[in-house]
Amino acid sequence: MCKVISSWIGGLDDLELRLNQFKGQLTYPLVTQIINSCKHEAPSRRILRFFLWSNKVLDSERLKDDDFNHVIRVLAEKKDHTGMRILISDLRKEGRVMDPQTFALVAETLVKLGREDEALGIFKNLEKFKCPRDGFAVTAIISALCAKGHAKKAQGVFSHHKNNKISGLEPCVVYRCLLYGWSVQENVKEARKIIQEMKGDGLIPDLFCYNTFLKCLCERNLKRNPSGLVPEALNVMMEMRSYRIEPNSISYNTLLSCLGRARRVKESYRMLETMKTTGCAPDWVSYFLVAKVMYLTGRFGKGNEIVDEMIGQGLLPDRKFYYNLIGVLCGVERVSYALELFERMKTSSLGGYGPVYDILIPKLCKGGDFERGRELWEEATAMGVSVSCSSDVLDPSITEVFKARRKVEEDVKLEKFSRNEIPRLEPKSRRKRGKVKKKIRGK
Repeated sequence: MCKVISSWIGGLDDLELRLNQFKGQLTYPLVTQIINSCKHEAPSRRILRFFLWSNKVLDSERLKDDDFNHVIRVLAEKKDHTGMRILISDLRKEGRVMDPQTFALVAETLVKLGREDEALGIFKNLEKFKCPRDGFAVTAIISALCAKGHAKKAQGVFSHHKNNKISGLEPCVVYRCLLYGWSVQENVKEARKIIQEMKGDGLIPDLFCYNTFLKCLCERNLKRNPSGLVPEALNVMMEMRSYRIEPNSISYNTLLSCLGRARRVKESYRMLETMKTTGCAPDWVSYFLVAKVMYLTGRFGKGNEIVDEMIGQGLLPDRKFYYNLIGVLCGVERVSYALELFERMKTSSLGGYGPVYDILIPKLCKGGDFERGRELWEEATAMGVSVSCSSDVLDPSITEVFKARRKVEEDVKLEKFSRNEIPRLEPKSRRKRGKVKKKIRGK
């Protein structure tokens, strides 16, 4: 049965014809088992057709509400909007119950597909699906809407149900969602209102709330007011400390990321030093963000000092630290510095050197340094590292070497003319400006 459903051969009608030839005893536990076995391989529409066929065949035994909810969740995970709509409609017509977890996943999927109004429509008619409109359902729809930046619609839902004393509704969780939703839109004014509203309700914003607001503020200033990145972010951090909330590395890294994208080098370095003096130890992401902006702006020696300082602090970065920085150095045509950084990576014994060899070997060979490229190739082979780039890169007759383009000044050859043949250039005749006669009109 699983092979028939998972097969891509034939249409849906052909599938139903083959299902009708099934001579075994079909039960609803078997239906659930078959769907679980083939839900990853089988197309969503074939799963739906099998389930509808099973519901028709098992009319006397009748599938349970849990089976309907399970298949709806499977279709939601596969992001099959039409399939979800068909099965939700059948669930409503047959008077079945929709689980709150099913509604949460359906709402999240619909919002991700750009159908937030349809998700709101299901939420407003939950009583028709016999699903309780409790705190879990309200939080689920607000969280789904805010995840994609529909904060205004989510705030409307919260405002409508805030004073109804719904059981299970946690305002702190809802405020977090709303703050994130306005942060996605980079709306600092509305995000600040949410924080003030939290304080008015007696809820002190926690570290997550302030970090979310800080990200919203920095992203907005990056686009509109880069010079205000540091002072406004520091004001938020002072406010955090007034509530005894110490900014962590995530708080500073949010600011460092925006400073790096704005190429504000001095401020990036100062913020790294500020982290040390305020007692917030920089992590490897902090060092990465500052080293990256140093490399991008041509301060390669300073960038190497920052990397060495990080290693001296005993921080063990992720492989992505070296992958990204080596990629940056190759992008700005500083392969020698990239090789030095690669040596630092090998001394840390992180492993995963394959992607680095794939970057450096073609870069060296296309730059004309075939000898160094072959050395790296042999080194990778000796270490047992698999390299995905072709060995043809090492062949000078195949690999095209890219040379720097220079402006070639062409010599202008002057032809010798005799005095009689020298062309005379007549000066341009000046325009004769006519005298403007003023006409005096008599009174």
